[in-house]
Amino acid sequence: MGLFDGKVVIVTGAGRGIGREEALMFARGGASVIVNDLGGARTGEGSDVGPAQQVVEEIMAEGGKAQANTDDIATWVGGEQIVAQAVETFGGLDILINNAGILRDKMSFNMTEEEWDSVIAVHLKGHFAPARFAAAYWRQKSKDSGESVNAKIVNTSSESGLYGNAGQANYAAAKAGIASMTIVLARELERFGVRVNAIAPVALTRLTEDLMGGVVDDTAAKASLDPANVAAAVGWLASDLSDGVNGQVVKIGGGVCQIVEGWRPVSELKSDVPFTIESIAAGRETLFKASDPGIPPFLLQIER
Repeated sequence: MGLFDGKVVIVTGAGRGIGREEALMFARGGASVIVNDLGGARTGEGSDVGPAQQVVEEIMAEGGKAQANTDDIATWVGGEQIVAQAVETFGGLDILINNAGILRDKMSFNMTEEEWDSVIAVHLKGHFAPARFAAAYWRQKSKDSGESVNAKIVNTSSESGLYGNAGQANYAAAKAGIASMTIVLARELERFGVRVNAIAPVALTRLTEDLMGGVVDDTAAKASLDPANVAAAVGWLASDLSDGVNGQVVKIGGGVCQIVEGWRPVSELKSDVPFTIESIAAGRETLFKASDPGIPPFLLQIER
């Protein structure tokens, strides 16, 4: 018995990299998979059914079940259609993996409106649109049956979204939004039996191979950053082996797996009278506990 026998899974951005490994993993575990990929360039331009269809053919060659999908998940129509395809083709939907993304890195003072809008759309709206229609499907299913649907969503955030990275205002904003949205969806959908978590992957893919310096020439480092390592965390979160885990962000890659927490108070300054600029300035050492109040350390491992 496979871990995902009888399950129906959607994986967005599954034509290459992490998404491809996720789609193959689910299929090998017994799931029927909708392989979504617009087939565009890493910056989002163009479309081609080839990448999605190639993954489908790989799955079918191994005896699995899959169907390609090239809907633009950054649109309401695309989000609705991909969920409908899963239900109509395979009879339902159990797991949604939101993975699709693009890069258009630029320093903020040089970024164009189109570079901002396109990245926000593909990542943030491209996560929400499929999740919105999957959630509606599961809510209705739970209401009709009166039972928990035992479904899962796994979103894809990023270190850049959690810690910030120069040159990625668009990407980091979208990925931070995904992490926060994951918590909201987890709270909203738990009552229907849907668990929602996210990963922050570190992997060597088409999006990152020219950004990781000598890693591509280091056999051991390259192996540790194989997208298949990321797929393992996604498989765990999407399975019943992670029962009870909800609203979490898991950083995975390079031989490290961590639970990453979001914004939280780290210090406190109290006053019995209204604060003034001067009183806050006087409490600086209390707020920062004599630590450096500057920008957090630059990311040592760049990932997208």
